[in-house]
Amino acid sequence: MTPDPAGVRAEGQRLLAAFVAAGAQPVEADILQPAEVLLDLYGEDIRARAYVTQDPLRGEMMLRPDFTVPVVQAHMQGGAEPARYAYLGEVFRKQESRKSERASEYLQAGFELFDRERPAEADAEVFALFARLLAPLRLRAATGDIGILRAAVQGLPTSAARKAALLRHLWRPHRFRALLERYAGRVPVSPERATLLELLARGERPVSDAPHIGLRSVAEIDARLQLLAEDAATPPVAAGLVDDLEALVSIAAKAPAALQELRAHARVLPWIVESVTGFARRLEALEARGIDVADLDFEASYGRTTLEYYDGFVFGFVAEARPDLPPVATGGRYDALTAVLGQGRSIPAVGGVIRPALVAALKGAG
Repeated sequence: MTPDPAGVRAEGQRLLAAFVAAGAQPVEADILQPAEVLLDLYGEDIRARAYVTQDPLRGEMMLRPDFTVPVVQAHMQGGAEPARYAYLGEVFRKQESRKSERASEYLQAGFELFDRERPAEADAEVFALFARLLAPLRLRAATGDIGILRAAVQGLPTSAARKAALLRHLWRPHRFRALLERYAGRVPVSPERATLLELLARGERPVSDAPHIGLRSVAEIDARLQLLAEDAATPPVAAGLVDDLEALVSIAAKAPAALQELRAHARVLPWIVESVTGFARRLEALEARGIDVADLDFEASYGRTTLEYYDGFVFGFVAEARPDLPPVATGGRYDALTAVLGQGRSIPAVGGVIRPALVAALKGAG
């Protein structure tokens, strides 16, 4: 049963009021957002999911794909700390096919918390608030930590270029794993690449003297060839490290058991110790907020395909009896985003969103 728009709006207003009661300041954001900012953050991939238009004065614009970016921008221009913000409004996302049951335009209620001094407690505050508001729906909560995965990659004893490639494809699990396998020397070099590398090793330049080839200039192609040659000369990553990283990425257990597994991996990947310690602190803070961490699911890969700007704690609430529905709520930490939008000045931040239409639908189904 599809809830009526008035009921969805009323549910959204209820959520917004709860966020305000939790200390948040209500804010609004323009429906049209500058495309340049969003493209810089997400890359060209966002074009496939956002509605883009051209304004004769403001240039390329997008219908608001979310609220987080404009809220962060507004806060970075002079917001006090700690700060809490809440919002309610439509967001717009293209769907991949006509068969999709997901709406292209839907109402979103959100809560964002900026707090420099107590990141673990801030994570716990946001998660506990969402858990309390959604408790009547009996949803399954899943958590993860992108920060641990990022730390695992950043500490690998390999080239900066390889680490950058792995971080760039952290959001594409199959590509990420393929890169790991290649960097470990487990994937044979294709005949075409082998021939190209032989030419480069002999100092030959396998491009024409034309100013452009296709859409790329000769200079761009030369730079790419140089990167290929440097990568070929980079020693492989130790197979044991790759195995341990792949095992870390595959962790899926209740939070206490996951913590023990992470600590075991930290003995092999000591550069993740700080991130694992942060995870332990978060569990303590969640427990202090009344969350039963013994029954809380942790998935190391959670959020890797849908939550691209998060770089730490991530969470979601899903209706297991309705696998056809998207998550009712999602959220997480996005410290790096504040650094980008703050022109180098970072303010640790965590937040999340709830879809009032899904809450209303599940209440009606109950």
